[in-house]
Amino acid sequence: MRVDAFDFDLPQDRIALRPASPRDAARMLVVRPDGLEDRVVRDLPALLAPGDVLVFNDTRVIPAQLFGRKGEARIGVTLHKREGPYEWRAFVRNARRLKPGDRVDFGAGLEGIVADKGADGSVLWRFECDGPLEAALHAAGAMPLPPYIAGKRPADARDAEDYQTMFAAREGAVAAPTAALHFTPALIAALDARGVRRETLTLHVGAGTFLPVKAEDTRDHRMHAEWGEVGADAAARLNAARAGGGRIIAVGTTSLRLLESAAGEDGAIAPFSGDTDIFITPGYRFRAVAGLMTNFHLPRSTLFMLVSALMGLETMRAAYAHAIGSGYRFYSYGDSSLLLP
Repeated sequence: MRVDAFDFDLPQDRIALRPASPRDAARMLVVRPDGLEDRVVRDLPALLAPGDVLVFNDTRVIPAQLFGRKGEARIGVTLHKREGPYEWRAFVRNARRLKPGDRVDFGAGLEGIVADKGADGSVLWRFECDGPLEAALHAAGAMPLPPYIAGKRPADARDAEDYQTMFAAREGAVAAPTAALHFTPALIAALDARGVRRETLTLHVGAGTFLPVKAEDTRDHRMHAEWGEVGADAAARLNAARAGGGRIIAVGTTSLRLLESAAGEDGAIAPFSGDTDIFITPGYRFRAVAGLMTNFHLPRSTLFMLVSALMGLETMRAAYAHAIGSGYRFYSYGDSSLLLP
């Protein structure tokens, strides 16, 4: 399909710079084939049935934004995908100033050596530090806010908490699985009381999620790979829930993409551990999920293509037009939607 079919105009004042407080007070647009309904996130238990399963991503965002110097040049680095104990692939501002073998000081005892430059403009870094790399990143790095927020304000102490979900456990993401930012202990308690189950998986979200689609046709776009894992016990419980009539509702496009990567043609979910670069566009046949809770996405993005694949492009264009006209807040810190095809 042509990428411009997924374009729309979004007023800049619709981009949320802070999350709702409390988190479950955010608005939520329920999208079904027969229409739209304006709700709030804390209404979620009433919209699900006992036996349904919400699937969360338990990845934890690391301080993946680094700033260093090479001579007079300031080098900005956004880590993207881990390649080894001390190696990360990253997107780099001023990458043209770097060549393999160059060394950059990022402060706090962390140095990076350019190991390779990829054809996609990324740089493979080999880091040197005293002790574990994770500790050095926490000392030298900053929270990697999405560019549509970072371009309007700097990251601050509030973001260290605001940009993590309550499920964050396994470090490795450079972007938050933002659909789950809306959950609170009170909401989880209400879901438990309703009989809605929950499972977790891990997909370490990469910075490629924010890259624009530059191709004119979706067939020519290449997704960046991300590492994920679905445990054997979780897979067995999800399959049992589906067999018992429960719906699997992915919380976030990251959970959905990993579930679909792990699912067979019959919809059965197998244990999974490894990279996935699944690219879901209209025409895709969903195998594992029966619904999706997700925030509102960028025009021409792979994520808007994904939700259009789930609900239909015209349905999602109408839903987004309603959201824009009704003052919904967009993107990572914005409001939510519940898509039930």
